Amino acid sequence: MKIAHVRERHGPAGAAWRLAAALDNPPSRWLDLEIARRRLGAADPRRAHNSPLFRSPIATLDAHLAAGLRVEALAELVDAFEPRGDPDEDDAVLEASLLRFGPPVLQPPSLRDFYAFERHVRTMWERRGGEVPEAWYRRPIFYFSNTSEIRGPDEPVHAPRGSAELDFELEVCAIVDTAAADLPAGRAEEAIGGYTILDDWSARDLQREETTVRLGPAKGKDFASTIGPWLVTPDELAGARRGKGYDLAMTANVCGPSGATVEVSRGTWADIQFSFGEMLERASADVRLRPGDILGSGTVGTGCLLEVKDATLGRWLEPGDEVVLAIEGLGELRSPIVARPGTAE
Repeated sequence: MKIAHVRERHGPAGAAWRLAAALDNPPSRWLDLEIARRRLGAADPRRAHNSPLFRSPIATLDAHLAAGLRVEALAELVDAFEPRGDPDEDDAVLEASLLRFGPPVLQPPSLRDFYAFERHVRTMWERRGGEVPEAWYRRPIFYFSNTSEIRGPDEPVHAPRGSAELDFELEVCAIVDTAAADLPAGRAEEAIGGYTILDDWSARDLQREETTVRLGPAKGKDFASTIGPWLVTPDELAGARRGKGYDLAMTANVCGPSGATVEVSRGTWADIQFSFGEMLERASADVRLRPGDILGSGTVGTGCLLEVKDATLGRWLEPGDEVVLAIEGLGELRSPIVARPGTAE
């Protein structure tokens, strides 16, 4: 099941997000879940007695999770849906080409970003003339990012004040959909409602300066994180499981102002050193995870310009670029790069 926040591409400004589920694959048609819920409830009033899903309107995934419901509960609406007549004329069925997509979680309570791909970690340490610390192999390491600057598909991103080295980071992320604490690694993935793509943007010059004092990253990271385009439930990926991850390609392309496209990154989720179960075990140790919490994998090997700039694009990101991140099974996440507001182009 694929779940997304959508609204009409040419609808009124400030229109509310609607929660929708894909009806086909690749998704070209989406089901408005609130319309589906109302129809099914009217057809069989007993549903309100038997299922909490039918006792209140469906607004956003955030509200759904806050009510104590899990992502998989929405499958009841998708499985039972039958279009009225021609699907093209059914107001519950939405054409993807007419929609704008938002972040799969609009206001996550937290974002923990891990450091779980060895190739990326090794490259970063070698650039500094060092070796990967032994502690990295023993336990998943993470930092907390900023949830106030979450962006969705096609939302513009700009370098923060004082930075000339804007970079992307290609990651997969998991969204927790149930409260949990002290999870064992072997069962922790049961707390995952789905996966999506994460772009952990970085201002490399600010980050480099901040980390010299062994604290941070701060302003080199907190200006933007992009997630999307939709949430994919774990059952859709089960057949690709390999080792601690999934045998799914992860790629990044940069489309420049001239229209030329450069593939700058190519990796695989299967190369991950720590499973999301192990990351969740670490994240939940002695604390409570909340529905909507996000866990990022860290950058896949080659998944940022800091690793591959000289051999690929030859520069940092600039206004007029578009970054396109893709993970097999999870879709494609596009982000236009713009000039910082208030600066001359």
